Amino acid sequence: MIRVLQVLSGFQSFAVIAAAYIICHGLTAWAVTPVQKLFLPEITVFASLIYLPHGVRVLSVWLLGWKAVPPLAAGAVLSELMFTSGTMLSLGEPVLWQSIAVGAFSAYAAFEIAWLFGWTLYAGQSRRIAWTGLLAVGAMASVINSLGQSVVFSGLIFPGGQLPVMAVYAAGDLIGLAVCMLALMLIFRWLRLAGAGRKPQE
Repeated sequence: MIRVLQVLSGFQSFAVIAAAYIICHGLTAWAVTPVQKLFLPEITVFASLIYLPHGVRVLSVWLLGWKAVPPLAAGAVLSELMFTSGTMLSLGEPVLWQSIAVGAFSAYAAFEIAWLFGWTLYAGQSRRIAWTGLLAVGAMASVINSLGQSVVFSGLIFPGGQLPVMAVYAAGDLIGLAVCMLALMLIFRWLRLAGAGRKPQE
């Protein structure tokens, strides 16, 4: 299962990553954003407390490395076009596209920084999945993303709101990653149980 995206053709893996990003963005926009707006309306414009696409960023870069960056960017662009109102799109340009670039590169940057320090976490480097390592590099990616987004939106964030927005970006990315990892672990567990059930009886 770890090699599913690795063995697909370039176009297929591109489509799978972009589609996964769009689906997770849609779930965030439809389920998380409306609730968050009730309590944090000013911050919700910029960041989500549970941003599921960050899990797609980390897991796809884990599988494909730098090759995951273009489909992540494409998925983010399509997500904004599909789920963001025309008014918000017009108000957000061009910083919106800068924000997309920061988000698409954040996970790859985190994996490469970890690699520079001798911590290789890309898929296939070991026989067992280092879930804690993935969570750690995902946390690093969320910090990189939150710092980058705060710079990108510095001219739009209300006075005194810089730190709260950064905190929500970092927390939202990390929670989104944790949810995606939990879902992936449950899928792997189900596949193992299903495979064991198909083994012939001795």
